[in-house]
This record gives sequence, structure tokens and C-alpha cells, in this order.
Amino acid sequence: MKIVILIIQVSVFLVLFSSFQNRKEKTYPLTVKVRDLRNSKGVVQFALYDTEDSFPDEYYKKYYRKLTAKIANGTSTVTFENLPVGRYAVNVLHDEDADGKIEKGIILPKEGIGFSNFQSLKITNRPTFKKAAFDLDSQKSIEVDIIYM
Repeated sequence: MKIVILIIQVSVFLVLFSSFQNRKEKTYPLTVKVRDLRNSKGVVQFALYDTEDSFPDEYYKKYYRKLTAKIANGTSTVTFENLPVGRYAVNVLHDEDADGKIEKGIILPKEGIGFSNFQSLKITNRPTFKKAAFDLDSQKSIEVDIIYM
């Protein structure tokens, strides 16, 4: 009798365990587009961030995911696939020399940069994760404005 009960318990455990294993977290795509690029030189680098302490990331070392795309007709678009539900921010670089870094003059960037939820940059309007972040809980498309200083 004890063996039968043990077999039933193990069977129930295996059934429950396998149902949890088959459950996958829902994921969604995020499409990010930029337009009105000043030229077709280089590439556009799209960096996605998912934590407050990683953004902004001037040296592109703390990103969650990063994609690079070519430029066509002054626009560039990427899609980040299979993103879990969460809060994200995007940093975009028009990397005209395709070296993966922001080229700077004395202080300001020489290449175009952009952040989700930002149309301009000023001393009083610096990018932070809190200001740039948005919720992803379904398929989403956003457009980021590129700012040339």
C-alpha cells in the first residue's frame, strides 16, 4: 500500500513539475525607429536598458541588449525580440564612423544621439532612466528623435 501511495505522489509531482516547465514567460517585440538622420554615414546603434543604475550609459557597457542597423533614406529601424514584460529605456547613437562610441568635441557629442521620451536635451533636461523609461506589456513601437548638437 505504501508503494502505491508513493507511486501516486511521484506521478502527481512529475505532472505538476512538467506543467510548470512548459509554462513560458510571455515576451513581446519592441520596434524602435529613428528618422531625419542628417546623412547615411555609418550605422545606428540602439541600446536597450532595463535598470535605473545602467542609464545613461555613455560608454555602452551597461545595456540589456544592443542592436545595430544600417541607414536607408534617412531612417533606421530595429526590433528587439522576446522581451519580458518590464520597464525599459532606449539610447540611440547615429554612429557616423561606426566605431561603437560617441565622438565628442570639447564637451558635446559630434554625432547624433537620442533617448526614448526625449525631443531635446538641455542642461535642465538631462536623460535619466526615470524620464526615458516606458512600460512594455504588449507589442510596442516607438520613435526616438535624434538630436545633433
